[in-house]
Amino acid sequence: MTPPIATSTYLADSPVFTKKPLATDSQVQYETKEDYNGEYKFAPIKEAQVSRAMTKRYFEDMYDRAVSDVVIVGAGSAGLSCAYHLAKNAPHLKITILEAGVAPGGGAWLGGQLMTAMVVRKPADRFLAELNVPFEDEGAYVVVRHAAMFTSTVLSKVLAFPNVRMFNATAVEDLVVKPGGRVAGVVTNYTLVALNHHTQSCMDPQVITAPVIVSATGHDGPMGAFCAKRLVSTGLVKELGDMRCLDMNRSEPAIVNGTREVHPGLIMTGMELSEHDGANRMGPTFGAMMASGIKAAHEALKIFDNYEIVDGEVIGPKN
Repeated sequence: MTPPIATSTYLADSPVFTKKPLATDSQVQYETKEDYNGEYKFAPIKEAQVSRAMTKRYFEDMYDRAVSDVVIVGAGSAGLSCAYHLAKNAPHLKITILEAGVAPGGGAWLGGQLMTAMVVRKPADRFLAELNVPFEDEGAYVVVRHAAMFTSTVLSKVLAFPNVRMFNATAVEDLVVKPGGRVAGVVTNYTLVALNHHTQSCMDPQVITAPVIVSATGHDGPMGAFCAKRLVSTGLVKELGDMRCLDMNRSEPAIVNGTREVHPGLIMTGMELSEHDGANRMGPTFGAMMASGIKAAHEALKIFDNYEIVDGEVIGPKN
């Protein structure tokens, strides 16, 4: 069967910004052609237009999100589940996600030991059903054929919300802590910069302030459990509980039920809690990650219900 051919003609302004046009002609006529028999034609573009299209949107987002309502640190299964429920139930809040890796998703692209199936214990399967992620029902648990089916679905749905912005390859290097001890923001830098402070002279970061920080950085690793460890190093928390040995039946309820505001302004979710509280490791089962993220969203909304917040800062309890 011969592939279809579609042609169209446009009359469009060629400059991206009228103040600094890239072409002398105010209008350029061009033809596109969707022909898979060797005659495919794209609309013309100038290389600078590509650069301007990206940088304009990126820095507009950075400018806008310098003051956010909620900052979620880490875009793994817990962080994304939190973002989904916050964005869905509080469309007026500006939700900013910071992911240290280039690719969001954390460890949720695979199951255990590089295998692809994702096991989710009930009742967390209800979240899969809400997302329309197909699964096989095995009684007490369900199995998603490939973990990427969950991660790609929740990621695309989160980013489709107009009140969500995500910055990839962006690391949190420190917390903003106000007099009285309340966490009021995060200190950020590009991940490649954060990993190379020892090779260069000073490369200063910048700041995003928010009345609620949700830390979902996972258990200990190169950048894992960052906020938990920073609370200890600053003396705000005496010591970490340290993650204990694997026990799925103890770990999953402990993580979900323990999801809370561990320090004023800082909610902790997912496996980072295992380091903070000393909970058991859970291994390759993901229901608690989803449910913990959902509970973190509920905890965040409680703060907005109970506190007076002006320009991203907590003023005090509501009367």
